[in-house]
Amino acid sequence: MPPAAARRAPYKDFLQPALQRRFASTAGLLLTISYVEALTLSNWDHLLWPWFPLGLPGIRTLAIFISILPIIILRIAHSHVGIRTSNSPFETLRYHAVSFATVETIITFAISAWLFSQMYLLSTPADANLGWITYYSGDRARLNERALFYTVNIIILGIVQGILHISLDYDRMLLGTVKPRREGEANAQAIGGWEKLGEWTPVLIVRAGMLSIGVALTNYIVLYHFVRSAAWGWALSFFRLFYNLPKSNIPPSQAPWSIWMLGRSMWAGFLLCLLWYFGDLAFKLQLGRAPLKNNQPLSAESKDPNGSLLNGLKSKKPRIAAFAMWELALIARDFDVRRRSIFEDIDRRDGPMWSQIYVTCLNTIKALEQRIDDYGKPPTPPVAETAAAPPKPPARIVPPPKSDNVWAPAPPSKGLRSSIGKLVSNVATSPGKTPAEAYLPEAKKRALEVTEHLLTKEQREALTPEGANNIVRALSYRILSIPTIGLLFQQPFRRRLMTVVLGRPYGEVSIYTNAAYALSRLAICSLTEDQYGNVQRDVPAIIRTFTVVIKKLEKFRDNLPMHWTDLQQSRECPEVDEILDALKDGLSELITAFGQYSTDLRLTRADMRLAREAAEKRQTGPKTDKPGGAGGTDMAETRPDMEQLR
Repeated sequence: MPPAAARRAPYKDFLQPALQRRFASTAGLLLTISYVEALTLSNWDHLLWPWFPLGLPGIRTLAIFISILPIIILRIAHSHVGIRTSNSPFETLRYHAVSFATVETIITFAISAWLFSQMYLLSTPADANLGWITYYSGDRARLNERALFYTVNIIILGIVQGILHISLDYDRMLLGTVKPRREGEANAQAIGGWEKLGEWTPVLIVRAGMLSIGVALTNYIVLYHFVRSAAWGWALSFFRLFYNLPKSNIPPSQAPWSIWMLGRSMWAGFLLCLLWYFGDLAFKLQLGRAPLKNNQPLSAESKDPNGSLLNGLKSKKPRIAAFAMWELALIARDFDVRRRSIFEDIDRRDGPMWSQIYVTCLNTIKALEQRIDDYGKPPTPPVAETAAAPPKPPARIVPPPKSDNVWAPAPPSKGLRSSIGKLVSNVATSPGKTPAEAYLPEAKKRALEVTEHLLTKEQREALTPEGANNIVRALSYRILSIPTIGLLFQQPFRRRLMTVVLGRPYGEVSIYTNAAYALSRLAICSLTEDQYGNVQRDVPAIIRTFTVVIKKLEKFRDNLPMHWTDLQQSRECPEVDEILDALKDGLSELITAFGQYSTDLRLTRADMRLAREAAEKRQTGPKTDKPGGAGGTDMAETRPDMEQLR
């Protein structure tokens, strides 16, 4: 009996544990920050107990961590790869505003804020008078509006942070790209994320303070006046279950306004924002680490490393496919043994390992070309299933009975007498022109004379269809020029180009750049490592595909017209430029490595000439009509976690 074949573990069996370890490290960081914040809430009247972890500080630390735990669960559930692609921010807003994920995010942040607010109120000393229930005139229990004010302020802060979380797409995972390593260059993949976290610490502290101060001032001056009555009624309804409170739901005549309250609310919001911001940045840095474990690819632990990697490359889930493509690019550059095993693995059921990688990477790159070809075409209607033809009824020998109305009047005769009568009736009922036909030309003439006499030339031109169109367009430009509202409806060139090239609703740049690098690097290394010569048969197709895709991308980018709502008039698109650079770098290295073998590879002179033209990088400067056009692009590139609504 032949031995059972070894089970090929799917790639997700190695990716998911790695991501879970990174989630755990982020949770450990947040637990440490929770302990530091618990120390700030301790009463330092003793040398040991205010900081001893097994006492009250430890309980307070767990309470703070529990308040941030819903956000950790939310990030695990909603993490995704790729940029949100749409033609305008309003289109993105319309797509995401009413989605379940948006509602879930805002509610989760509100719950996290409420949990933190209750922990903060319980941690304050008794002389601060921040308990929910106070007693006046003996045993008369009353609801304390100070606690209500703090709770409302922190919940509003959670709602605002939830909206910012959705608008700035904090759930996006920032994946890296693999580029050729220069001489003496350090391994960028080995650099951890904790060093970057230390660099961003001052920025996060400033951002947390700004958001906390802004929300506290807005709530103190404006918002609390509108929600005070409703919040007071809800709080009374809840605490009446446990205390004997007054039956009236009317709040006190004077609200507890004071600078002391405002300062405490700012401090509590600042502590909560620190947890949110440090957690968000830690998630981005940890989840954006290379797919390595102990400086080896994730699939190295599998009994069939190449099979597990191939399973990830063919996965339909974008996250798994993106990480697998990233790992393949790292193998092509840094791991010689694994790279040679790809060329030597030829006994697979679906074909040699190289052939399957070649097809997968080439189809990924061709997807860019396919989207460009499909742009502007109407969507193909779904193929309707041909229903079975109904059986034909048997032929009748006797004609069927008539179904006419027997009570209907007899049809009029069509003889000469009826024809003459109908003609006379028509002549009698329409003897000449109708009043409209007689007086309408004269009325139009009089109206035109009055218009020329009363209106100026500019007013008459404004009444024409062209003039009305110009007025509407001028009004639209004024609306689009409004700093906040107008940006929602503009369709910048960068967004429209990304939407076409990367697809909807998300587009990940790294999967295309890593596919181009991995394919070109493996082909070049095959000159010395491919013992069977399987790669050389596919090199001409790789060169021709790279050439065609580069030409189409550049032509489409140069010929895509600017939308009339794009006021910046900038034709810059760093995402598409990054893909083009990766394709050109790979094509240039292929030409250098295989140029002398072009005749043996059956590459014509025209193929090589077109390839060299496509591999040339054009030096183009920024094309903007306004100075502020490129500023937003630089900010998005240097601070990816603060990108605008996509």
